[in-house]
Amino acid sequence: MNFTDTLQANPIFETLAQQADALGVRAYVVGGFVRDLLLKRPSKDIDVVCVGSGIALAEAVGKAMKAPVAVFPSFGTAMVKVTLGGQVWEVEFVGARKESYRSDSRKPIVEDGTLEDDQNRRDFTINAMGIQLNRSSATGVFGDLLDPFDGQKDLKRKIIRTPLDPLVTFSDDPLRMMRAIRFASQLNFDIEPATFDAIVQMNERIGIVSRERITDELNKIILSPTPSYGFKLLYHAGLLDRIFPELVALKGVETIEGRGHKDNFYHTLQVLDNIASRTKSTPELNAQELWLRWAALLHDIAKPATKRYDKKVGWTFHGHEDLGARWVPGIFRTMKLPLHESMRFVQKLVRLHLRPIALTKEQITDSALRRLLVDAGDDLDGLMALCRADITSKNYEKVQKHLRNFDRVEQKLIDLEERDKLRSFQPVITGELIMETFGLPPSKEVGELKTFIREAILDGDIPNTLETAYPFLLEEGRKRNLTVVKPLELNLP
Repeated sequence: MNFTDTLQANPIFETLAQQADALGVRAYVVGGFVRDLLLKRPSKDIDVVCVGSGIALAEAVGKAMKAPVAVFPSFGTAMVKVTLGGQVWEVEFVGARKESYRSDSRKPIVEDGTLEDDQNRRDFTINAMGIQLNRSSATGVFGDLLDPFDGQKDLKRKIIRTPLDPLVTFSDDPLRMMRAIRFASQLNFDIEPATFDAIVQMNERIGIVSRERITDELNKIILSPTPSYGFKLLYHAGLLDRIFPELVALKGVETIEGRGHKDNFYHTLQVLDNIASRTKSTPELNAQELWLRWAALLHDIAKPATKRYDKKVGWTFHGHEDLGARWVPGIFRTMKLPLHESMRFVQKLVRLHLRPIALTKEQITDSALRRLLVDAGDDLDGLMALCRADITSKNYEKVQKHLRNFDRVEQKLIDLEERDKLRSFQPVITGELIMETFGLPPSKEVGELKTFIREAILDGDIPNTLETAYPFLLEEGRKRNLTVVKPLELNLP
């Protein structure tokens, strides 16, 4: 198979060929770009292997294309970023090499090698293909496909398989076990039985891999089209219990007096899939989508800790939303996930995920709606998406009934927001104003007065205006025998 026409359509490859020939080195496009080309998937990340100095070739290409070059001498690699038609292409260069590993480390002993050595060290057959870049080479023709391990065949069969003995492949680099499952989840491929058996045998070796690398692969599984597939593979391979035991703790059903509860592990995966089905999974998915999916994963995470059996009502999980929200920072810290607004977004959705559901089961009051609008704020849309995804009954009519109730709640929220503008709600009566008015220091009483005013506004007793709220505050102050030491000057009647 030859890709000459495809490569010639992109000036990067013409420059690569010219500079490789000028330096007298054999160069090849390898790895994911070749795989995605055969799968007709878009890719702007190009890996180039050359038999010689990858850094020298990178510098020559960067100079020819007037593009910046980043050199990483410790790793023997270099990166050139080329902008074409408003798109940025990242071209990574490395010299062909062979690697050997110690049993207690993922850091290889690296030596210069041949193209064959380089292809032998690749993780999977579908990533071990290469395309010839040289025009003047006795070893091949520009655009020729090199496929020593039948990667094309495995692509057609939709199989993930290692080029060499999978036990050796995974022992050398245990992260490849996560990568196998990630590719299966992203591409909807099967893992070849011997390869999967090797993951099961080697799963304890994941312990030498850094948490950051594990979480990077986990995030890619979470962002795949049907993430439950990847999580089920992680579970059956024995990896999930090693990297995310809190999720595995959700699994199982306990029955007392003939009364059971749903398996919260599979329920959680269904909620995650429901969230994923809202969007087409692409590399360009925005960051907020990742955190919405994390909220789906964690929304019931504290159910095992709050599970109780009540003879009257059966199984209960009271307070799991609050406890789960308290667990979120610790889970993010363990996973080496960011602890800023992304974590707070997930924490908020976990804490609030039952609130809209409760509103569909009772007579909806404006007061309850106001509180939800204020508490959810700008994250209301994400919260409502999570709550819709949380409906996983196998009873179609029951699901449709719940969804219609959500439609009703959402319309009332829209109407109330248009009227009261509560998403960015801040009471006009601040703690500072209360302290100044009554000459109070920071204290519990100041907090009580703030809460009193806030609740009156949310209950609809008074509008959120100084003209109404301030006299209301003064009246409450009189009831508490507080003296006004510095009144606010208002044009009050």
